[in-house]
Amino acid sequence: MKFFLFLQVKVKNWVNGTQGTTVVGLSARFGSPLPRTINEAHRTFAALTSPPDLCSNSTSKLTNSIALVARGGCPFTAKAEFAQAAGAAGLVIINDDEELYKMVCGDNDTSLNVTIPVVMVPHSAGKNLKDLLDHGARVEMQLYSPNRPVVDLSACFLWLMAVGTIVCASLWSEFVACEQIDEHYNQLTRQPGPNSGTNNTQDKEILEITAKGAGVFVIVASVFLLLLFYFMSSWVAWLLIVLFCIGGIEGMHVCLVTIISRINKDWGNNTVQLPFYGEVLALSVGIVPFCTVFAILWAVYRHSSFAWIGQDILGICLMITVLQMARLPNIRVASALLSAAFVYDIFWVFISPLIFHESVMIAVASGDSSGEAIPMLLRIPRFFDPWGGYDMIGFGDIIFPGLLVAFSYRFDRAGKKGILNGYFLWLTVGYAVGLFLTYLALFLMDGHGQPALLYLVPCTLGVIVVLGWIRGELPHLWNYGRRPENSVGEV
Repeated sequence: MKFFLFLQVKVKNWVNGTQGTTVVGLSARFGSPLPRTINEAHRTFAALTSPPDLCSNSTSKLTNSIALVARGGCPFTAKAEFAQAAGAAGLVIINDDEELYKMVCGDNDTSLNVTIPVVMVPHSAGKNLKDLLDHGARVEMQLYSPNRPVVDLSACFLWLMAVGTIVCASLWSEFVACEQIDEHYNQLTRQPGPNSGTNNTQDKEILEITAKGAGVFVIVASVFLLLLFYFMSSWVAWLLIVLFCIGGIEGMHVCLVTIISRINKDWGNNTVQLPFYGEVLALSVGIVPFCTVFAILWAVYRHSSFAWIGQDILGICLMITVLQMARLPNIRVASALLSAAFVYDIFWVFISPLIFHESVMIAVASGDSSGEAIPMLLRIPRFFDPWGGYDMIGFGDIIFPGLLVAFSYRFDRAGKKGILNGYFLWLTVGYAVGLFLTYLALFLMDGHGQPALLYLVPCTLGVIVVLGWIRGELPHLWNYGRRPENSVGEV
């Protein structure tokens, strides 16, 4: 008897000649292998059995049909033997719930000789097909298990998006924002008014992260994750969507105003007077409606096939803005923050199933309890995967390492370091390698969720620590940027 790996199976079905929704099932470890392409699979009529669980010889005709039976009453192998003896071309077992059970042989099945494919389907999908057959409908099935591509090109695009976001955020103030923002800021401060800023307004907008803030992050993030895990509902999901839209509007607004002002300096000089706000850029006022409509349209059509484009645009703009506002002062704080995030990610992905019987992080990210996935991630469809789905990366997997990469660029710039003897290039490469290792682990673990920071933190924080130690600059990196209290905002 040959044994096979458990494979996902596509169960295409037609009801009275009309194609229905394709069901995803799981093959047994025994029986014949399934076709790998739809062209090799045969469209076959389905039939109910008598008895319904097929734990004895079937009294109904099954010749060249796919037998649809209920789980339970006897071993899977017994059902398969009775179906084969009745002339069935295949066996589809309806599970008791939505999870798919791995069907294996028993200890006494050494002489089993099943030569038909055996597949299990979720309860709801199987019951729907059974009810149709009970009411006299003509149901046809087609079973096949297509191969996944070895190289997931969608993951490559997502990899480029994540790395590009960090590089863009790190270089933003140098090549895009600095000149125009400073120029307009100086222009406004020369025109004092009741609502005009002071010389340290820009500094107050920068949040300098502290070591204490890193500890607070772990506690607050863990409590928030547990609240989402236990109380996630449609209204909570909508609250997260609204917050994401607000952040996305702000991020897109900042990015568009900055880029357009850089391209056309005249547009960056025209101002208008607004109540409560004082003097602001006319361009800024004009872009707000566009950003707002963009976010609202994404929220309305977020379940459409193209919604990922809007979500990624809003998310990238939001992260670029966050990486401009929040900064790491030195490696001491970076070590505290990234180490805390490292432990946090591993615990809630790998260790939480031992306590909560499932991965809390994966359950919340996929929206298991509410059916609504949280929007705080970048995603891209698997265009070349016959199984479909999305490749995703959370904002935290970009922002936390991104804070360190952005710090390395500021450190290099302040020390007038070159590309090769600086840190920015090597940390960017380290992040790219760490993200590649994440996807490699995801592939090797057959798609099981991975804590990305498990790979990203050693490849970024580890790189700068080792390089700093080799170059004798680690003490300077460790204590860099120590400023007097209240010089900038702290978090």
